[in-house]
Amino acid sequence: MRPIRASEISTFLYCKRAWWYQQKGITSANVEELAEGTQLHYQHGRSVLVSGMLRFLAYAMLLAALVLFAIYATQSIL
Repeated sequence: MRPIRASEISTFLYCKRAWWYQQKGITSANVEELAEGTQLHYQHGRSVLVSGMLRFLAYAMLLAALVLFAIYATQSIL
């Protein structure tokens, strides 16, 4: 008896027919569309990651500007 993987349980709970197809080795009729969807999700994930990194960089630059302004302001007062 082979072990049952967590992904199999997940597939079964989501769609019993998909699990059955997987067990019988029947491939999906829309493999090309699935591959395109996977690629689209990968590209979207990359763009979300890049936007997060750019936001972090913007906040770091804003903080640096505020620190430099505070240093400049305190030196000109003294």
